[in-house]
Amino acid sequence: MEIASAGRSLTAALYGRTRELHRDAERTGLIADMLHGRADRRGYVLLLRNLHPAYQALEQGIERHRDSFILGPMAKHRLDRAGAIRRDLDALCGSRWANTVPMLPAGVAYLRRIESAAAGDGSLLIAHAYTRYLGDLNGGLILRRLLEKTLRLGPEQLAHYDFSDIGDVATLKLAYREALDQAGAAAPDVDRVVEEGAAAFACNIALSIEIQRVVSEGTAVAAADT
Repeated sequence: MEIASAGRSLTAALYGRTRELHRDAERTGLIADMLHGRADRRGYVLLLRNLHPAYQALEQGIERHRDSFILGPMAKHRLDRAGAIRRDLDALCGSRWANTVPMLPAGVAYLRRIESAAAGDGSLLIAHAYTRYLGDLNGGLILRRLLEKTLRLGPEQLAHYDFSDIGDVATLKLAYREALDQAGAAAPDVDRVVEEGAAAFACNIALSIEIQRVVSEGTAVAAADT
């Protein structure tokens, strides 16, 4: 196995495999708009709406495998970003957001990818947890400050990036990285997990680009501005 023979941790291997994709993600679509202060509330609401099912599938999948030797270390950390995103959407556009804000094809494709990763021993979920949770813990504070400034969002609309009820972010980030590496050490095919990380970034990039297109065409739902 290439990664095992190189003596690298899983998170190090994932970082190396997805580094360029990470840069691409920051340079394209809605994420680039957010980082440069150009995004509006419609785009951000669409992003949250389309990430919510992905987080639900990820968290349900990890919970389903919580007693396994592979995912057990990760399951000890209940990060519950799906619940946080739900609270943000309630605050941003009302309790009927699931009916008024659309799922986009790229969002559905991302959801299906995670559902597929949860099959079998669930080891491919390690890649999606790395992409989503370490991304939130590493860049969440930066995004939160940008959204506070550019979209004038308050704490009740930014629960996604608030881990204060769980613990110190720096400590949590270190603990979760260790849990991912423990899971990776138990995974039967680490190279598949690493390639799944690349697929996860590709899903995120596709969603970001689609949201930017929908918003630029003026086809995002009006309810997202309320």
